[in-house]
Amino acid sequence: MRGRICVVLGLAAVAGLGVGVPSASASAVPPTAASAAAAQGWSARSSDGKGWASGSSSFSESAGLRVTGSLYDARGTRACSWVKVRSLSDKLKYRTVTFRNCSSTPRAFSVRAGYVLKTEAKVCRGTSTRITGKCSGWRLVWRQGG
Repeated sequence: MRGRICVVLGLAAVAGLGVGVPSASASAVPPTAASAAAAQGWSARSSDGKGWASGSSSFSESAGLRVTGSLYDARGTRACSWVKVRSLSDKLKYRTVTFRNCSSTPRAFSVRAGYVLKTEAKVCRGTSTRITGKCSGWRLVWRQGG
């Protein structure tokens, strides 16, 4: 029995779990720096493949989430590409922002979502005034907790 206890305590120390002893690595990183996430990339493409968007999301303690990206439209099409970015707030309400591109040059967009639980994006095709269909599914851009 005594041998088993020593092995368990030895494994706990090797694994960094510590038995009543605080680990140096846990106290070295302040909680605010640990919660700030690095930029995460994302991309989405319309179901017909003629419109696509790509970008990144970054979170800061002072401003919350910011989603940036570029919206592309295939050359030689008469329709436009649309990107919809929706964010779920802590009050469980969605906020949706929509951007349009009708030219073959990429259009940059930026959304300051603030403090949200998750953010998703989808790319659709449409006319110059509204979305008509051929949308991708919602792609996860960012969510709280990783």
